[in-house]
Amino acid sequence: MAAFAYASPIEKSWYYLHWLICLAVLLFLIAPILAIIPLSVNSVSFFTYPMSGLSLRWYEEILTDRWQGALHKSLFIAVSVTLLSTALGTLAALGLSRPNFPWRKLVMSLLILPMVVPVVITAVAVYFFYADIGLLNSYTGLILAHTTLATPFVVIAVSATLVSFDYSLTRAAAGLGAPPISVFFKIMLPLILPGMVSGALFAFLASFDEVVVALFVASPEQRTLPMVMFSGIREQISPTIVAAATVLILFSISMLSTVELLRRRSQRLRGIRNT
Repeated sequence: MAAFAYASPIEKSWYYLHWLICLAVLLFLIAPILAIIPLSVNSVSFFTYPMSGLSLRWYEEILTDRWQGALHKSLFIAVSVTLLSTALGTLAALGLSRPNFPWRKLVMSLLILPMVVPVVITAVAVYFFYADIGLLNSYTGLILAHTTLATPFVVIAVSATLVSFDYSLTRAAAGLGAPPISVFFKIMLPLILPGMVSGALFAFLASFDEVVVALFVASPEQRTLPMVMFSGIREQISPTIVAAATVLILFSISMLSTVELLRRRSQRLRGIRNT
């Protein structure tokens, strides 16, 4: 900020123009969301502006058995995926962080491949693979499919934390006679925990909001909340869908805010200051 005080008028103009463009792009991206959220408290059963009145009846409808059952299934699947992907992703990141790990870039590319490949292609591939081994229309198949999509988030988050990890701490603990399990839980785990939690939150959101793979793999007994919302859009557009989407948006914002707080805490633990 001290350097900015001595910047020329042209540099200051470009700085403010840059921020103005960024704000305009951000407003363009979130304008549809801001326009649709107020309709969740509309008193009529169709989308219209200006609204004729305010009502919470659509949020009350989320508490019915149809929506509650889908919510419980989504939470069960998302929590299972979070636990499984966090364990697998953390182990993979720890292995990839070793300096003598062979083919590190190739293995990392394979691990994050589900984030690059279009989800429709992944869903079709999973469908044909599960059809051969009998995992279609089951919670096990859906959890494993979502774990494949969620694990890369954990790998990236934990790997970013391990970049600045000082392995001399673990060598010093091992030199003092500490067993490997104690070294991991007492020295390494507290330092990489913010990255693990951040990856776990992203994995939870990736599973909780996923609908394409679920449409291919799940049966009516495993209908998740996004699947109910998707079928509702196709069959009957109701403000209840907007109310459910608003709840998911607020939930996602709170989770991302938690991730940002954990990132700043991780930086403080590693002695990194924000510039």
